[in-house]
Amino acid sequence: MAGRQRQRLLLENAEQLVLVCGRREPCLRREGAAGLGVLRGASLVVGLDGCIKAVGQADVIRNQFSEATFERIIDCSGKCVLPGLIDAHTHPVWAGDRVHEFAMKLAGASYMEIHQAGGGIHFTVEHTRKATEDELFTTFQQRLERMLRAGSTLVECKSGYGLNLETELKMLRVIERAKKSMDIGISSTYCGAHAVPKGKTASEATDDIINNHLPKLKELKLSGEIHVNNIDVFCEKGVFDLESTRRILQAGKDIGLQINFHGDELHPMKSAELGAELGARAISHLEEVSDEGIVAMARAKCAAVLLPTTAYMLRLKQPQARKMLEEGVIVALGSDFNPNAYCFSMPMVMHLACVNMKMSMNEALAAATINAAYALGKSDTHGSLEVGKQGDLLIINSSRWEHLIYQFGGHEALINYVIIKGKVVYENERCETMSSY
Repeated sequence: MAGRQRQRLLLENAEQLVLVCGRREPCLRREGAAGLGVLRGASLVVGLDGCIKAVGQADVIRNQFSEATFERIIDCSGKCVLPGLIDAHTHPVWAGDRVHEFAMKLAGASYMEIHQAGGGIHFTVEHTRKATEDELFTTFQQRLERMLRAGSTLVECKSGYGLNLETELKMLRVIERAKKSMDIGISSTYCGAHAVPKGKTASEATDDIINNHLPKLKELKLSGEIHVNNIDVFCEKGVFDLESTRRILQAGKDIGLQINFHGDELHPMKSAELGAELGARAISHLEEVSDEGIVAMARAKCAAVLLPTTAYMLRLKQPQARKMLEEGVIVALGSDFNPNAYCFSMPMVMHLACVNMKMSMNEALAAATINAAYALGKSDTHGSLEVGKQGDLLIINSSRWEHLIYQFGGHEALINYVIIKGKVVYENERCETMSSY
Protein backbone atom coordinates (compact mmCIF):
# COMPACT_ATOMS: atom_id res chain seq x y z
CA MET A 1 0.00 0.00 0.00
CA ALA A 2 2.83 2.45 0.92
CA GLY A 3 4.21 1.99 -2.58
CA ARG A 4 1.12 3.69 -4.09
CA GLN A 5 0.77 6.57 -1.66
CA ARG A 6 2.05 10.10 -2.05
CA GLN A 7 5.38 10.61 -0.28
CA ARG A 8 7.34 13.71 0.61
CA LEU A 9 10.85 12.89 -0.64
CA LEU A 10 12.83 10.34 -2.63
CA LEU A 11 16.62 10.41 -2.46
CA GLU A 12 17.71 8.22 -5.33
CA ASN A 13 20.85 6.23 -6.11
CA ALA A 14 23.29 7.60 -3.51
CA GLU A 15 26.89 6.50 -3.95
CA GLN A 16 26.95 5.93 -0.17
CA LEU A 17 24.05 6.05 2.26
CA VAL A 18 25.35 6.06 5.84
CA LEU A 19 22.77 4.44 8.13
CA VAL A 20 24.97 4.73 11.27
CA CYS A 21 22.69 2.13 12.94
CA GLY A 22 20.56 -0.57 11.40
CA ARG A 23 19.05 -2.45 14.35
CA ARG A 24 17.43 0.36 16.40
CA GLU A 25 20.43 0.61 18.72
CA PRO A 26 19.91 3.46 21.21
CA CYS A 27 23.65 4.24 21.08
CA LEU A 28 26.92 2.80 19.81
CA ARG A 29 29.73 1.73 22.14
CA ARG A 30 33.14 0.08 21.73
CA GLU A 31 33.30 -1.80 18.42
CA GLY A 32 29.77 -0.66 17.57
CA ALA A 33 31.03 2.91 17.23
CA ALA A 34 34.00 1.78 15.17
CA GLY A 35 31.88 0.25 12.39
CA LEU A 36 28.95 2.03 10.78
CA GLY A 37 26.27 0.69 8.46
CA VAL A 38 26.86 1.99 4.91
CA LEU A 39 24.83 1.09 1.80
CA ARG A 40 26.09 1.67 -1.75
CA GLY A 41 23.86 2.50 -4.68
CA ALA A 42 21.00 3.14 -2.27
CA SER A 43 17.78 5.16 -2.06
CA LEU A 44 15.63 6.50 0.79
CA VAL A 45 11.99 7.58 1.08
CA VAL A 46 10.51 10.09 3.56
CA GLY A 47 6.74 10.18 4.02
CA LEU A 48 4.37 13.12 4.43
CA ASP A 49 4.64 12.73 8.20
CA GLY A 50 8.37 13.58 8.00
CA CYS A 51 9.50 10.06 8.92
CA ILE A 52 11.62 7.61 6.94
CA LYS A 53 9.48 5.00 5.17
CA ALA A 54 12.13 2.94 3.38
CA VAL A 55 15.89 2.61 3.02
CA GLY A 56 17.58 0.14 0.69
CA GLN A 57 19.17 -0.67 -2.64
CA ALA A 58 18.03 1.69 -5.38
CA ASP A 59 16.43 -1.00 -7.57
CA VAL A 60 14.49 -2.46 -4.63
CA ILE A 61 13.15 0.98 -3.60
CA ARG A 62 12.30 1.80 -7.23
CA ASN A 63 10.20 -1.36 -7.51
CA GLN A 64 8.61 -0.95 -4.08
CA PHE A 65 7.52 2.63 -4.85
CA SER A 66 6.93 2.30 -8.59
CA GLU A 67 3.37 3.61 -8.27
CA ALA A 68 4.07 6.26 -5.63
CA THR A 69 4.22 10.00 -6.26
CA PHE A 70 6.73 12.29 -4.54
CA GLU A 71 6.70 15.96 -3.67
CA ARG A 72 10.42 16.01 -4.48
CA ILE A 73 12.96 13.64 -6.00
CA ILE A 74 16.71 14.30 -5.66
CA ASP A 75 19.21 12.39 -7.76
CA CYS A 76 22.09 11.55 -5.40
CA SER A 77 24.32 9.88 -8.00
CA GLY A 78 27.97 10.35 -7.04
CA LYS A 79 26.93 11.83 -3.66
CA CYS A 80 26.57 10.65 -0.06
CA VAL A 81 23.57 10.75 2.25
CA LEU A 82 24.12 10.90 6.02
CA PRO A 83 21.97 11.53 9.10
CA GLY A 84 21.69 15.18 10.08
CA LEU A 85 24.38 16.13 12.60
CA ILE A 86 23.43 16.65 16.25
CA ASP A 87 25.20 19.24 18.39
CA ALA A 88 24.87 18.02 21.98
CA HIS A 89 26.17 21.12 23.81
CA THR A 90 25.72 24.81 22.93
CA HIS A 91 25.24 28.20 24.63
CA PRO A 92 23.72 30.15 21.72
CA VAL A 93 21.53 32.81 23.42
CA TRP A 94 23.55 35.84 24.56
CA ALA A 95 24.50 39.43 23.84
CA GLY A 96 27.95 41.04 23.78
CA ASP A 97 30.83 39.16 22.16
CA ARG A 98 34.14 38.46 23.95
CA VAL A 99 36.63 38.83 21.12
CA HIS A 100 38.81 40.99 23.43
CA GLU A 101 39.17 38.02 25.80
CA PHE A 102 40.60 35.89 23.02
CA ALA A 103 43.57 38.26 22.89
CA MET A 104 43.92 37.96 26.70
CA LYS A 105 43.98 34.16 26.45
CA LEU A 106 46.58 34.27 23.70
CA ALA A 107 48.70 36.43 26.03
CA GLY A 108 48.49 33.73 28.71
CA ALA A 109 45.45 34.53 30.88
CA SER A 110 43.57 31.44 32.08
CA TYR A 111 39.80 30.94 31.87
CA MET A 112 39.37 31.29 35.65
CA GLU A 113 41.65 34.37 35.83
CA ILE A 114 39.43 36.15 33.32
CA HIS A 115 36.30 34.88 35.12
CA GLN A 116 37.51 36.10 38.53
CA ALA A 117 38.38 39.52 37.08
CA GLY A 118 34.74 40.01 36.09
CA GLY A 119 35.08 38.81 32.50
CA GLY A 120 33.97 35.53 31.00
CA ILE A 121 30.44 34.50 31.94
CA HIS A 122 29.90 37.63 34.08
CA PHE A 123 30.68 39.92 31.12
CA THR A 124 28.11 38.09 28.99
CA VAL A 125 25.55 38.09 31.83
CA GLU A 126 25.76 41.88 32.07
CA HIS A 127 25.08 42.33 28.34
CA THR A 128 22.41 39.62 28.16
CA ARG A 129 20.47 41.14 31.06
CA LYS A 130 20.34 44.46 29.18
CA ALA A 131 19.26 42.96 25.84
CA THR A 132 15.59 42.73 24.89
CA GLU A 133 13.95 39.42 24.11
CA ASP A 134 13.63 40.43 20.45
CA GLU A 135 17.31 41.34 20.22
CA LEU A 136 18.30 37.99 21.71
CA PHE A 137 15.94 36.13 19.40
CA THR A 138 17.33 37.81 16.26
CA THR A 139 20.94 36.87 17.01
CA PHE A 140 19.94 33.38 18.21
CA GLN A 141 18.01 32.77 14.99
CA GLN A 142 21.02 33.82 12.90
CA ARG A 143 23.32 31.51 14.86
CA LEU A 144 20.97 28.55 14.44
CA GLU A 145 20.82 29.20 10.70
CA ARG A 146 24.63 29.10 10.53
CA MET A 147 24.63 25.81 12.45
CA LEU A 148 22.05 24.41 10.07
CA ARG A 149 24.11 25.37 7.01
CA ALA A 150 27.03 23.47 8.59
CA GLY A 151 24.87 20.34 8.79
CA SER A 152 23.30 20.45 12.28
CA THR A 153 19.63 19.44 12.31
CA LEU A 154 19.19 19.06 16.11
CA VAL A 155 20.90 21.33 18.65
CA GLU A 156 20.96 21.38 22.45
CA CYS A 157 20.51 25.02 23.56
CA LYS A 158 21.21 26.30 27.08
CA SER A 159 20.19 29.33 29.07
CA GLY A 160 22.75 30.41 31.69
CA TYR A 161 23.70 34.03 30.95
CA GLY A 162 21.00 35.46 33.18
CA LEU A 163 21.70 33.92 36.60
CA ASN A 164 18.60 35.69 37.91
CA LEU A 165 15.09 34.34 37.35
CA GLU A 166 13.94 37.19 35.09
CA THR A 167 16.78 36.84 32.57
CA GLU A 168 16.91 33.04 32.64
CA LEU A 169 13.19 32.99 31.75
CA LYS A 170 13.81 35.59 29.02
CA MET A 171 16.43 33.27 27.50
CA LEU A 172 14.18 30.22 27.78
CA ARG A 173 11.32 32.14 26.09
CA VAL A 174 13.69 32.96 23.24
CA ILE A 175 14.56 29.26 22.89
CA GLU A 176 10.86 28.35 22.99
CA ARG A 177 10.12 30.87 20.21
CA ALA A 178 12.77 29.26 18.03
CA LYS A 179 11.39 25.78 18.75
CA LYS A 180 8.02 26.89 17.41
CA SER A 181 9.16 29.01 14.47
CA MET A 182 12.26 27.31 13.04
CA ASP A 183 12.84 24.03 11.23
CA ILE A 184 15.94 23.04 13.18
CA GLY A 185 15.30 20.72 16.14
CA ILE A 186 16.05 22.07 19.63
CA SER A 187 16.56 20.40 23.02
CA SER A 188 16.36 23.15 25.65
CA THR A 189 18.38 23.25 28.85
CA TYR A 190 17.95 25.35 31.96
CA CYS A 191 21.45 26.36 33.08
CA GLY A 192 20.78 28.93 35.81
CA ALA A 193 23.72 27.44 37.77
CA HIS A 194 26.24 28.44 35.08
CA ALA A 195 28.04 30.75 37.52
CA VAL A 196 27.49 32.22 40.98
CA PRO A 197 25.78 35.62 40.55
CA LYS A 198 27.63 38.67 41.83
CA GLY A 199 26.53 39.49 45.39
CA LYS A 200 25.55 35.90 46.22
CA THR A 201 27.38 32.92 47.68
CA ALA A 202 27.16 29.55 45.96
CA SER A 203 24.92 28.35 48.80
CA GLU A 204 22.57 31.32 48.39
CA ALA A 205 22.47 30.85 44.62
CA THR A 206 21.67 27.15 45.10
CA ASP A 207 18.78 27.96 47.44
CA ASP A 208 17.43 30.57 45.00
CA ILE A 209 17.45 28.07 42.12
CA ILE A 210 15.78 25.32 44.14
CA ASN A 211 13.21 27.54 45.90
CA ASN A 212 12.39 30.02 43.12
CA HIS A 213 13.69 29.14 39.64
CA LEU A 214 12.69 25.48 39.43
CA PRO A 215 9.17 25.90 40.87
CA LYS A 216 8.57 28.64 38.26
CA LEU A 217 9.80 26.35 35.47
CA LYS A 218 7.43 23.65 36.68
CA GLU A 219 4.54 26.13 36.68
CA LEU A 220 5.35 27.34 33.13
CA LYS A 221 5.62 23.77 31.89
CA LEU A 222 2.20 22.91 33.30
CA SER A 223 0.69 26.01 31.66
CA GLY A 224 2.29 25.05 28.32
CA GLU A 225 4.27 28.30 28.12
CA ILE A 226 7.80 26.90 28.26
CA HIS A 227 8.96 23.29 27.84
CA VAL A 228 12.48 22.69 29.15
CA ASN A 229 14.14 19.31 28.53
CA ASN A 230 17.33 19.29 30.60
CA ILE A 231 18.99 20.75 33.70
CA ASP A 232 22.65 21.82 33.83
CA VAL A 233 25.07 22.99 36.53
CA PHE A 234 28.70 24.13 36.16
CA CYS A 235 30.24 21.83 38.77
CA GLU A 236 33.66 23.41 39.26
CA LYS A 237 36.08 24.66 41.89
CA GLY A 238 35.14 28.27 42.71
CA VAL A 239 31.70 27.87 41.11
CA PHE A 240 29.26 25.15 42.33
CA ASP A 241 30.76 22.43 44.52
CA LEU A 242 29.70 18.80 44.47
CA GLU A 243 27.05 19.13 47.17
CA SER A 244 25.42 22.23 45.63
CA THR A 245 25.48 20.49 42.25
CA ARG A 246 23.82 17.41 43.73
CA ARG A 247 21.03 19.47 45.31
CA ILE A 248 20.25 21.41 42.11
CA LEU A 249 20.39 18.40 39.78
CA GLN A 250 18.20 16.29 42.06
CA ALA A 251 15.66 19.11 42.33
CA GLY A 252 15.60 19.39 38.54
CA LYS A 253 15.19 15.65 38.14
CA ASP A 254 12.29 15.77 40.61
CA ILE A 255 10.35 18.08 38.24
CA GLY A 256 11.03 15.85 35.23
CA LEU A 257 14.19 17.37 33.73
CA GLN A 258 16.97 15.18 32.30
CA ILE A 259 20.32 15.68 34.03
CA ASN A 260 22.91 16.93 31.53
CA PHE A 261 25.66 18.99 33.18
CA HIS A 262 29.21 20.43 33.04
CA GLY A 263 31.69 18.35 35.03
CA ASP A 264 35.39 17.71 35.67
CA GLU A 265 36.49 20.41 33.22
CA LEU A 266 39.19 22.45 34.94
CA HIS A 267 39.65 20.44 38.14
CA PRO A 268 38.85 16.84 39.16
CA MET A 269 35.56 17.22 41.06
CA LYS A 270 34.18 13.64 40.99
CA SER A 271 31.39 14.99 38.78
CA ALA A 272 31.34 11.79 36.72
CA GLU A 273 30.80 9.68 39.82
CA LEU A 274 28.00 12.03 40.95
CA GLY A 275 26.32 11.97 37.56
CA ALA A 276 26.39 8.18 37.44
CA GLU A 277 24.88 8.03 40.93
CA LEU A 278 22.06 10.47 40.07
CA GLY A 279 21.20 8.77 36.78
CA ALA A 280 22.44 11.63 34.60
CA ARG A 281 21.71 11.36 30.90
CA ALA A 282 24.99 13.04 30.03
CA ILE A 283 27.99 14.94 31.41
CA SER A 284 29.98 17.42 29.34
CA HIS A 285 33.69 18.36 29.23
CA LEU A 286 35.38 15.73 31.46
CA GLU A 287 38.95 16.86 30.72
CA GLU A 288 39.82 16.06 34.37
CA VAL A 289 37.65 12.96 34.85
CA SER A 290 39.03 10.19 37.09
CA ASP A 291 39.48 6.57 36.04
CA GLU A 292 36.78 5.64 38.56
CA GLY A 293 34.46 8.22 37.01
CA ILE A 294 34.93 6.73 33.55
CA VAL A 295 34.04 3.26 34.84
CA ALA A 296 31.01 4.63 36.70
CA MET A 297 29.72 6.42 33.59
CA ALA A 298 30.09 3.28 31.47
CA ARG A 299 28.13 1.21 34.02
CA ALA A 300 25.39 3.83 34.33
CA LYS A 301 25.12 4.32 30.53
CA CYS A 302 25.71 8.04 31.10
CA ALA A 303 26.93 9.72 27.90
CA ALA A 304 30.15 11.74 27.81
CA VAL A 305 29.66 14.87 25.68
CA LEU A 306 33.20 15.78 24.65
CA LEU A 307 33.97 19.29 23.43
CA PRO A 308 37.21 19.39 21.43
CA THR A 309 36.79 23.08 20.61
CA THR A 310 37.03 24.06 24.30
CA ALA A 311 40.16 22.04 24.99
CA TYR A 312 41.67 23.48 21.80
CA MET A 313 40.83 27.14 22.46
CA LEU A 314 41.63 27.10 26.19
CA ARG A 315 44.74 24.95 25.65
CA LEU A 316 43.47 22.38 28.13
CA LYS A 317 44.52 18.77 28.12
CA GLN A 318 42.33 16.73 25.81
CA PRO A 319 39.53 14.56 27.23
CA GLN A 320 40.48 10.87 27.38
CA ALA A 321 38.27 9.84 24.47
CA ARG A 322 40.19 6.64 23.71
CA LYS A 323 40.05 5.42 27.31
CA MET A 324 36.34 6.22 27.50
CA LEU A 325 35.65 4.34 24.27
CA GLU A 326 37.64 1.32 25.42
CA GLU A 327 35.82 1.27 28.78
CA GLY A 328 32.43 1.32 27.04
CA VAL A 329 31.36 4.92 27.71
CA ILE A 330 28.82 6.34 25.25
CA VAL A 331 30.86 9.14 23.64
CA ALA A 332 29.03 12.08 22.05
CA LEU A 333 30.28 15.39 20.67
CA GLY A 334 29.23 19.03 20.90
CA SER A 335 30.53 22.34 19.59
CA ASP A 336 30.23 24.16 22.95
CA PHE A 337 29.29 27.21 20.86
CA ASN A 338 29.50 30.23 23.20
CA PRO A 339 31.34 33.58 23.37
CA ASN A 340 34.45 31.69 24.58
CA ALA A 341 34.38 28.96 21.88
CA TYR A 342 32.92 30.52 18.74
CA CYS A 343 32.35 27.48 16.54
CA PHE A 344 29.15 26.64 14.64
CA SER A 345 30.51 23.66 12.71
CA MET A 346 30.07 20.05 13.78
CA PRO A 347 32.22 18.88 10.83
CA MET A 348 35.09 20.90 12.32
CA VAL A 349 34.32 19.47 15.76
CA MET A 350 34.53 15.94 14.35
CA HIS A 351 37.83 16.76 12.64
CA LEU A 352 39.30 18.07 15.92
CA ALA A 353 38.00 14.99 17.76
CA CYS A 354 39.85 12.75 15.30
CA VAL A 355 43.12 14.71 15.28
CA ASN A 356 43.37 15.82 18.92
CA MET A 357 41.40 13.12 20.77
CA LYS A 358 42.49 10.22 18.53
CA MET A 359 38.96 9.15 17.58
CA SER A 360 38.42 7.36 14.27
CA MET A 361 36.17 8.99 11.67
CA ASN A 362 33.53 6.30 12.26
CA GLU A 363 33.62 6.96 16.02
CA ALA A 364 33.37 10.72 15.46
CA LEU A 365 30.35 10.39 13.15
CA ALA A 366 28.62 8.06 15.62
CA ALA A 367 29.39 10.61 18.38
CA ALA A 368 27.84 13.44 16.33
CA THR A 369 24.71 11.48 15.37
CA ILE A 370 23.27 8.53 17.31
CA ASN A 371 25.28 9.10 20.51
CA ALA A 372 24.56 12.83 20.54
CA ALA A 373 20.87 11.93 20.11
CA TYR A 374 21.20 9.53 23.06
CA ALA A 375 22.74 12.30 25.20
CA LEU A 376 19.57 14.34 24.58
CA GLY A 377 17.18 11.42 25.13
CA LYS A 378 16.20 11.41 21.44
CA SER A 379 17.91 8.38 19.90
CA ASP A 380 14.55 6.67 19.38
CA THR A 381 13.67 9.32 16.78
CA HIS A 382 16.97 10.86 15.67
CA GLY A 383 20.60 10.04 14.91
CA SER A 384 20.41 7.30 12.23
CA LEU A 385 18.73 6.55 8.90
CA GLU A 386 16.23 3.87 9.90
CA VAL A 387 12.58 3.29 9.03
CA GLY A 388 10.34 5.15 11.46
CA LYS A 389 12.90 7.78 12.46
CA GLN A 390 12.62 11.46 11.58
CA GLY A 391 13.85 12.27 8.07
CA ASP A 392 16.74 14.57 9.03
CA LEU A 393 19.53 14.18 6.47
CA LEU A 394 22.53 15.68 4.73
CA ILE A 395 23.53 15.19 1.12
CA ILE A 396 27.19 15.92 0.50
CA ASN A 397 28.92 16.60 -2.79
CA SER A 398 31.37 13.71 -2.54
CA SER A 399 31.45 10.01 -3.37
CA ARG A 400 32.87 9.22 0.12
CA TRP A 401 31.19 10.33 3.32
CA GLU A 402 34.51 10.78 5.14
CA HIS A 403 35.06 14.07 3.30
CA LEU A 404 32.67 15.64 5.81
CA ILE A 405 35.35 15.13 8.47
CA TYR A 406 38.52 15.04 6.36
CA GLN A 407 37.99 18.56 4.96
CA PHE A 408 38.83 21.07 7.71
CA GLY A 409 36.52 24.01 7.07
CA GLY A 410 35.41 25.35 3.69
CA HIS A 411 32.24 23.27 3.48
CA GLU A 412 30.57 25.68 1.05
CA ALA A 413 31.29 23.28 -1.82
CA LEU A 414 30.60 20.11 0.16
CA ILE A 415 27.25 20.31 1.97
CA ASN A 416 24.73 20.21 -0.89
CA TYR A 417 21.41 19.79 0.97
CA VAL A 418 20.22 19.91 4.57
CA ILE A 419 16.87 18.18 5.03
CA ILE A 420 14.61 18.18 8.12
CA LYS A 421 11.48 16.01 8.30
CA GLY A 422 11.92 15.29 4.62
CA LYS A 423 11.85 19.00 3.63
CA VAL A 424 14.86 20.71 2.06
CA VAL A 425 15.70 23.56 4.45
CA TYR A 426 19.05 24.46 2.86
CA GLU A 427 20.08 23.94 -0.75
CA ASN A 428 23.58 24.90 -1.80
CA GLU A 429 23.46 25.54 -5.54
CA ARG A 430 27.23 26.09 -5.69
CA CYS A 431 27.66 22.33 -5.26
CA GLU A 432 26.22 21.88 -8.77
CA THR A 433 29.02 23.96 -10.31
CA MET A 434 31.95 23.42 -7.91
CA SER A 435 33.95 20.30 -7.15
CA SER A 436 34.30 19.49 -3.45
CA TYR A 437 37.82 18.27 -4.12
